[in-house]
Parts: sequence; C-alpha cells; structure tokens
Amino acid sequence: MEPRGCQTRRSTRLWPAAGRTGRRCGVLLAACLILAAPIAAAARRQPTAPRTALHYAPNANFAPDGTFRPGAAGFNLADVSSPAQLALLPAGVKALVWVGRCGGVDAHFLQAVGPYVGRPRIFGFYLMDDPDLRLRLTPDGLRRACTIGHLNAETDWIHAHMPHVRTFIVLMNLASPERPSYGGNEGLNELRVDLVGVDPYPCRSERHRCFYPMIDRYVAAAKSAGIPADHIVPVYQTFGGGRWMDGSGGRYVLPSRRQERRILARWGALAAHPAFDYAYSWGSQRRDCALANSPGLRMVFARHNREGATARAAVPAVDPARLPPAAGSAPQC
Repeated sequence: MEPRGCQTRRSTRLWPAAGRTGRRCGVLLAACLILAAPIAAAARRQPTAPRTALHYAPNANFAPDGTFRPGAAGFNLADVSSPAQLALLPAGVKALVWVGRCGGVDAHFLQAVGPYVGRPRIFGFYLMDDPDLRLRLTPDGLRRACTIGHLNAETDWIHAHMPHVRTFIVLMNLASPERPSYGGNEGLNELRVDLVGVDPYPCRSERHRCFYPMIDRYVAAAKSAGIPADHIVPVYQTFGGGRWMDGSGGRYVLPSRRQERRILARWGALAAHPAFDYAYSWGSQRRDCALANSPGLRMVFARHNREGATARAAVPAVDPARLPPAAGSAPQC
C-alpha cells in the first residue's frame, strides 16, 4: 500500500491530469511555507553575541611557570603589568598594559610607560579603572582625583610615541545601577581616550535574578554622556560571591551558563563589533568565583571566543576537556 497524502496515480496519459491530488499537494506545500516563514524570520532575529577578534579577561593571567592561563579558553589579549611579561605571550596573543595612575605625563607615568616604547605585540594601555572625575573637597580646596586633561595628556603621549597603540578606560557610574549616569564626569565629550569600557553587572542577590535591561541602560547612559557607540567596549560579568558587595545592599552573583549566554546576546544587540570584549574577571580577587574557578563559564567563553568569522583566525579551537583547573585560593564554583 502506498502512503496516504500526496500520492501519485498511475496514468497512461503522456501528461498527468491536474486533479484533486495535485491541488492537495499544492495546498500542503503552501501551508508548510506559511508556517516556516515566521520560524525562519525568528531565527534571523535571534540575538547573537558581539563579534570581535580580541578577548580580554584580567587578573592572575600568568602561572608561576609563565603559562598564559586564559589562553586555554580562547582569550588572546593579556593583562600585562611589566615589560618582562611580554616575553611570556604565546603566538597570537597581544598585551593590554595596566597603568592605573591618571596623573598626567609626569615622572611616574614616564617610568611606567616608557619601557614599552618600541616593543612589539602591544595592543594598548589600560589607563584607569573607574576614574573618579568629580570635584572633591580636599585640604587644598576643590580638586579632582582624576581629570579629563590628565587622561588626554597620557593618550596624546602614547599616540606620539606608539602611533598604532590604543588607550582604554572603564567608566565610573555616578548614580544607581537601576538608573546609571555618567553625567557628573564633566567633559566626557572632550575625552580623547580611544576605547571606553562599560561595565553593568546585572546578576545581583537583591534581585534574585539577572536584570538584563541594566545593560541597555548603562550603554544608553554612556552614549548620552558623549561616548561614541563605536568606542564602547562591552564588559561581561563573570564573577560573583566572595567579599564583593554591589552597593545596593546585596552581593554580586556568579551568572549561570544560561544567564551568561543571555548577557552576551544582550550585548550583541548593543555593540555588535567592538574593538575587543572584556570578561571580568579571570582571576579571583576577593575570594569570589570567577572564570579561573568556574568550569561552566570557561566553556561558554571558549565557544564565544572562537565563534565569528573574524575570531576564527585569531583564536584557536579549544577542547573543553583540556581547560585548566582553578588556580589560587578561591573555591571551585
């Protein structure tokens, strides 16, 4: 017996007659196409993570034997704090050098940055994390701990002596996580730093979940303060627990693998092709869980870091079974 449905009938005619069977097949085909169209459209709309060739996860990047630990999960932008560490970089890995002063081009800056002039494999300089650009009352009157002028002077010096090297900071939110604002950082529209990190951390204990719209709000606040969209670097939450407090009466919570994928997808809709992306953090800083001691999140980023047409050439494929065990004194997460 032939299966029922769109069956064909034997005929002695040279050309089969168009009858009810042919019409039935046409109706079924049309119905399939109608049903498939929204599914295909939804697949095209499915958010994807940012696509970039460079991936950064700072803190505890080098093992005692000099091994670049984050490389096992596909990270290829190293957290470097001394010229000697440049010699430890594997092939395909570049350096983002930590400075952290914001004092302008003074003797301390020249001593910290000068030894890198002429060195290869430097992507950029991380000038400052959360620079506080607000006026503060000091014994000498109103002063700023860090100024746009100092950051611009440092950037100009680096560009003059290392023309192809980038400068980078992470912005400081001056309001609440729910309503972020960078408006108190006067003169951000005059900032000449090349790249600016935006760091919403949406997974917090007081919310009992991850509040993903926080990411959109931080990006909107940065743009409103004058940061161009193509200068924004996404900073992903990859830490939680330990002694970290979130400033709103709760604690940061380590995202699950599913939650991390949603964080990546949310960022993909806001910064599709950043200069690099930033997972905070590889190493544990306050006995918290981070990438170094979270095998599940390392697997998420091993996949993320090798995906995308631009990333494939720069990041080798990773066998999740070979990802390194946790390092340091923090617990396995």
